[in-house]
Amino acid sequence: MTNPNPPSGSPDKEPATEPQAARTALGNTERAESATTPRRPAPDQKPSLGRLFLDNLWAANTFTVTLLSLVLAMIVGAVLMIVSDPEVLATYSYITARPADAFSASWTLVSEAYGNLFKGAVFDPDAVGFTAALSPISETLTYTAPLVFTGLSVALAFRGGLFNIGAQGQATMGVILAALAGFLIPLPAGLHLLVAVLAGALGGAIWGFIPGILKARTGAHEVINTIMLNYIAVYFLTWLIVQNGVQDPNRTDAISRPVDPSAQLPRLLGDNLRVHAGIILAVLATWAVAWLLNRSTLGFELRAVGANPDAARTAGISVTRTYVLVMVFAGVLAGLGGSNMVLGSTASALTPLVVAQIGFDGILVALLGRVKPWGVALAALLFGALQAGGNRMQSYSGISLELVTVLQALIVIFIAAPALVKAIFQLRAARAARLQTSLAKGW
Repeated sequence: MTNPNPPSGSPDKEPATEPQAARTALGNTERAESATTPRRPAPDQKPSLGRLFLDNLWAANTFTVTLLSLVLAMIVGAVLMIVSDPEVLATYSYITARPADAFSASWTLVSEAYGNLFKGAVFDPDAVGFTAALSPISETLTYTAPLVFTGLSVALAFRGGLFNIGAQGQATMGVILAALAGFLIPLPAGLHLLVAVLAGALGGAIWGFIPGILKARTGAHEVINTIMLNYIAVYFLTWLIVQNGVQDPNRTDAISRPVDPSAQLPRLLGDNLRVHAGIILAVLATWAVAWLLNRSTLGFELRAVGANPDAARTAGISVTRTYVLVMVFAGVLAGLGGSNMVLGSTASALTPLVVAQIGFDGILVALLGRVKPWGVALAALLFGALQAGGNRMQSYSGISLELVTVLQALIVIFIAAPALVKAIFQLRAARAARLQTSLAKGW
């Protein structure tokens, strides 16, 4: 008798039993899952160093974003050079007929401009002699030294939760007291320099203490106070220069007596090169601020107050005392930056523009350096190189020096907009959340 419902299966094979059919179905399911699911490394298998480097090379981390921001700024700067040059722009009127003319003229203009920027900031291959070879790096370090101090001033206040717009005014008070000590107090050479430097630090400290105590005691916003103090310092300098005993008796314009040679910072590479000992003081100040923030109790309190003043107060930290100390230390650093302007080789006397814009440039340096001490030092070095190279670029290529200011602004804009850089270069979203807060929290 035959089975009326024969089991399904191949007619040439024996019918499968129920356990065999279950095992077959399970095996088919596992194979399907393994085909659709990506393989993962074993839990104990660590990626190689090369794989980690490649994974992070094109990710949206702070180093990549900073580097690509420089590239974007230089590209935009190249476009500005082209559109501002009438001769090069004229070649684009017949670009469809002879495109090589437009491309060749554009490349010649941009390459020569950036080549002169490099030669004026780092090294000139055509230089002859020791002095000419070291002149570019000497100029870069000369411009870098005061920017390190003002950048550290702004960055230190940032880490304490304060926005120090007053680095310009603090640097102005520093340059005033340093110059007065430099030509009004007769002292021996070494002691005279020390007194002049300390006088500059004292001037900045006083000008930083005022907004600090107002913020701590009355809650007055430090941005408004420091902006107003900037104006007061500038007008005080303008008034002081023309007073008897301060103005140069041999001049009728607004310029003070020159600082005595005994109060000048010594030059490091001889009298023919302008780099002076201020760059050494800048490196020491960077190390001191890094130690203060990362190794000291005061630095921990400062960072705690900057992160959350209410929580810091609950933990027993004096927010009032911290605010005052932060602004005093920030003023000291900015005052040292100002003293570099008159005790170094930039100027030897007070003028209405002796401080230039080092206080406001310090804000850009602090932002570019991610408010980290050594990052600030590197950012100041970059800005110093742009300033030194911009002088040669203007002289040899006819490019306006204001373009350097545009480059600085573009760099900071792209640094402050990491999402834009990420979108342009299609960076991976690694560490994106951390990158959004890096301006306030550091690298």
